[in-house]
Amino acid sequence: MATGALTPPPASEKITETLIEFPDNRLLIDLCGEYDRNLADIEQKLSVQIVRRGNQLAIHGETGARLEAHEVLQALYERLEAGKDVESADIDREIRMGGSEEGTGARDGDQLEMFKGGTVEIKTRKKLVEPRTEAQKAYVMSLFNNELAFGIGPAGTGKTYLAVAAGVSMFIGGHVDRIILSRPAVEAGEKLGYLPGDMKDKVDPYMQPLYDALNDFLPGKQLAKLIEEKRIEIAPLAFMRGRTLANAFVVLDEAQNATTMQMKMFLTRLGEGSRMVITGDRSQIDLPRGVPSGLKDAERLLDHVDGISFNYFTAKDVVRHPLVAAIIEAYDADAQRALANRADKRARDDG
Repeated sequence: MATGALTPPPASEKITETLIEFPDNRLLIDLCGEYDRNLADIEQKLSVQIVRRGNQLAIHGETGARLEAHEVLQALYERLEAGKDVESADIDREIRMGGSEEGTGARDGDQLEMFKGGTVEIKTRKKLVEPRTEAQKAYVMSLFNNELAFGIGPAGTGKTYLAVAAGVSMFIGGHVDRIILSRPAVEAGEKLGYLPGDMKDKVDPYMQPLYDALNDFLPGKQLAKLIEEKRIEIAPLAFMRGRTLANAFVVLDEAQNATTMQMKMFLTRLGEGSRMVITGDRSQIDLPRGVPSGLKDAERLLDHVDGISFNYFTAKDVVRHPLVAAIIEAYDADAQRALANRADKRARDDG
């Protein structure tokens, strides 16, 4: 374990430096990263300076920033002690999550073994997936604790990625027999006949983000075999009508583009032994003008139903390029100004 207990200085002496000592120099090298790039990343994100002195790291900066950097470095070192790697995404995660994990409470059965010790992580064939914000952490816990879970928020917040990871984890753990992933193909109005090729060729462009997620979690040959055996299905929402989905992990992505009737149809497909996840972004509705979004209706009607969870994300949970969060915030601010202007206009007209 890294040791970083602070000894109070004399009252007349101002603290300008925080020292952390690390007992294993090999792990310290991994912590610093090639050409100290991990330290540079922390310095840039937390506005501190980090200097290596033997098996110690000296942190310089404002008091709050130094303490935050101390927590992040210690958490990353403990990660290395546990045999895990440290990459840029892990640094970002520790900064977002405050540098430490708190207990998540009791879980039932081996299905949630990944929550032992207070950690929240999803094991798949190819990688270990860890939430990088508090909202993502709560969402992952909801995916395993509820038969029906909603993930609602802007693009880039990991809603679909984490849902597919949870589905793969439950599948390889034997908790479900199938994975079924679906999206509305609204851009073509679900009328795909004009596109070239057979039906698979026509719908695959709309399903590509789901294939991309699966490729992150399963080896290519195994994924191809499972798709061929229909143990993993990827299909447009329109193809779900009339089915009962038992013993399956089912994801409806881009649910903001499902109509009210489509959403009702999909939700009532839930069968025995199944889990269902609905993800969507209310700010990107592509339905024709005047057609209500089934996602909004589902929120209104199901918000207080036991066994159904609603998890919400904001621009702060975006885990893509930092500019994506700034873009989302700019569009949200513009939408708020437009609403305020319309409200002012109505008030003037009524006056």
